[in-house]
Amino acid sequence: MAQPQTAAPAVPAHERGATRVADRVVAKIASRAAREAMSGFDESAALVTPGRTAPSARASVRPAFGRGPSLGDARLHIGVELGYPSDIGAQCGAVRRVVTERVGGLAGMKVHDVVVTVERLHSAHTRGEGRGRVR
Repeated sequence: MAQPQTAAPAVPAHERGATRVADRVVAKIASRAAREAMSGFDESAALVTPGRTAPSARASVRPAFGRGPSLGDARLHIGVELGYPSDIGAQCGAVRRVVTERVGGLAGMKVHDVVVTVERLHSAHTRGEGRGRVR
């Protein structure tokens, strides 16, 4: 006759280990999310020089040891290049919103701060040969 199996005793959480998501992984997720958020603004994307549309991202992650289901706290800095004239505020707001959702969902982190910096504006008036002053 077979003996009933007994469950192994549960291992306490602090002895099981922890999952740590690296800063560069969070930055890569944020950069991809920012690119997706900006893709909805066709009028601005048409003005940006081809090959210069990828947003840059830096992340600062603080692990959450024993603080609930979150894997940590993230602070993000996103650098973007936008077309001008366009609705800069709406684009930055969309980047902030999408990055917060994606990093929270994919990395399991609480996003406390997303700083969006417009590093360069690409004007329709300065495209092409005449890179001088606009009159």
